[in-house]
Amino acid sequence: MREIVFDTETTGLDPKTGDRMVEIGCVEMVNKVATGATWHGYFNPERDMPEEAERVHGLSATFLSDKPLFRDRIDELLEFLGDAPLVAHNAGFDMGFLDCEMGLCGFEPIPRSRMVDTIAIARKKHPGAKLSLDALCTRYGIDRSHRVKHGALLDAELLAQVYVELTGGRQIGLELAAEQTIETQVTAETHRPAPRGPRREPRPHHASEHELAAHKAFVETLNSPLWGQ
Repeated sequence: MREIVFDTETTGLDPKTGDRMVEIGCVEMVNKVATGATWHGYFNPERDMPEEAERVHGLSATFLSDKPLFRDRIDELLEFLGDAPLVAHNAGFDMGFLDCEMGLCGFEPIPRSRMVDTIAIARKKHPGAKLSLDALCTRYGIDRSHRVKHGALLDAELLAQVYVELTGGRQIGLELAAEQTIETQVTAETHRPAPRGPRREPRPHHASEHELAAHKAFVETLNSPLWGQ
């Protein structure tokens, strides 16, 4: 099954009050395995960047000023998303901004039936535990040392690894690999060609009297062997 893990960066917390999406990063997964296909974009929000938001993701109004508008790239983004389920951490937040941007371009919102929220999954699997992306990376031993600030594509790549752990994807993959290995071995045994040529008698593996005498003579030359202490 094809799924898209994605993350966004924004100017604030609420698109209804004028906040805009300034970055989106998407990672394609098929059967819980990242394919290497990604989609990433920065967008000019056509407004200022609040200082508190810039501290989180490091995207300044100056940096974004020459980036395309969301409507300039919406077609290629939607083509990449296709009809796949959309996986995000606190998905309602990211989907809310994505729907707002699409609405400004005259598009219908994405059906919520396609939304997969990893926080909801984590809450069921680890009740009472910290559920931030950082906390889940720590829990599952996922390296995030290169995550200095929030970045949509980087966070989507980390979330893809967390999603695999939350859904048991890695263990499932190992089980399938083991089953395939066993099947390959059975097939190899079943189809092994019959031996050709004359049949040889098995070679004797016991030591001869000459070999036993030589071994005894060698042992007697050893100085304080461990088995004699």
